[in-house]
Amino acid sequence: MSNGDFSTESVGERELEQRNRAYAILRNRDLRLYLSGKLISTIGQQMLATAIGWELFYRTHSVMKLGLVGLTQVTPMILFTLPAGHVADNYNRKRIITLMTLVVAASSLGLAYISWAQKDVFWMYVCLFVSGATRTYLNAASASFLPSLVDREDLSRAVNWSATTFQLSSIIGPTLAGAIIYIAGRRAFPIYAINVCAGLTFAAMMTQIHTHHIVAAREKMSFKTLLTGFNFVFANEIILGIITLDMFAVLLGGATALLPVYAELILKVGPIGLGFLQAALPIGALVCTFILAHRPPIQKAGHSLLLAVTAFGVATIGFGLSQWFWLSFLMLFICGAVDNVSVVVRHTLVQLLTPDEKRGRVSAVNNLFIGTSNEMGEFESGSVAQLFGPAIGNSVVTGTIISVVAGGFGTIGVVVAIALLFPHIRKYGRLDA
Repeated sequence: MSNGDFSTESVGERELEQRNRAYAILRNRDLRLYLSGKLISTIGQQMLATAIGWELFYRTHSVMKLGLVGLTQVTPMILFTLPAGHVADNYNRKRIITLMTLVVAASSLGLAYISWAQKDVFWMYVCLFVSGATRTYLNAASASFLPSLVDREDLSRAVNWSATTFQLSSIIGPTLAGAIIYIAGRRAFPIYAINVCAGLTFAAMMTQIHTHHIVAAREKMSFKTLLTGFNFVFANEIILGIITLDMFAVLLGGATALLPVYAELILKVGPIGLGFLQAALPIGALVCTFILAHRPPIQKAGHSLLLAVTAFGVATIGFGLSQWFWLSFLMLFICGAVDNVSVVVRHTLVQLLTPDEKRGRVSAVNNLFIGTSNEMGEFESGSVAQLFGPAIGNSVVTGTIISVVAGGFGTIGVVVAIALLFPHIRKYGRLDA
């Protein structure tokens, strides 16, 4: 056998091994239960998010009421991030996830009653606040629980499949919610009831998982222990750099809040076109998850992360300038695909580089940075668009285009700054190292 034949055979064998390994991880019973339950739960949450926006605007016709939804949910995240991380590190993470999922289901039950009885919308915000606080604890425990379900070398694959559940839910949830609201005569309470069932299902599946988080040495809650996550992040150049990169990329480059303006005034495709544009991001991310699943762990993780965020900025600029619907769809598709690369690299490195006894607190800090940047990014996009033109006629179009394009250039600028300030990110190698 010649060297060339041997090389070809070796490459083929490696590709076959990667394809087998991509799905072999799903034979892990505990991981399969966790991901299946998470998919069901997240579909319910995506349906609820769609229903909340619809019902509040349908009942009040107030844009301000819609804006308060984000504020109501981000406030408890800020208030409870530190204790949520402490709890995730000092108590059984599986039990935390199960209990918090039940509380989220209870808040959805409250929303179902308020919607059915047409009570004052103030009580909807109360339920949303409770749900936001609960999900702060849930997310910290969930992110730090995932590494305990798989071996270290399989963590990036597990993170990739976890991202798949979110992207699938982002496509399925809003579509189902819209259809059910239409069938229910524009009433949203069936959606909240469905989310109760989804939460109960996830909680039941969590009880069947055999893996437990064992606390080595429980620490008392104090100001010092609460700040452990922040101290660790700021002491670790790579974690600080990738969290900062993602935070500012989302803050500057996110164009989703302005999609209605593009659909109505720039691309002139109406609500159907808007639905396609909103689906482009998760579809791109979903395609990327399957591509990553069939490939070995990323060899140059830091370099790939910087390239992915740069591509996100370039595609955002392309979308901002596009006057053709399908080009706009393609640019958003690319944004979703490269953003998924960023998500997989960031989540994997945060968990790999953090000791297990600190994972809850570091995950909570990560969730805080990314969660608040999502909300503030939408505010930033709208503010810049408004700054460059009054809310009438073509001035809105000009302001919107300037906002999106400037955000894309800003994202590229952030990549350059992070690459210079945190050189170890550029040099980071295999994602499973």
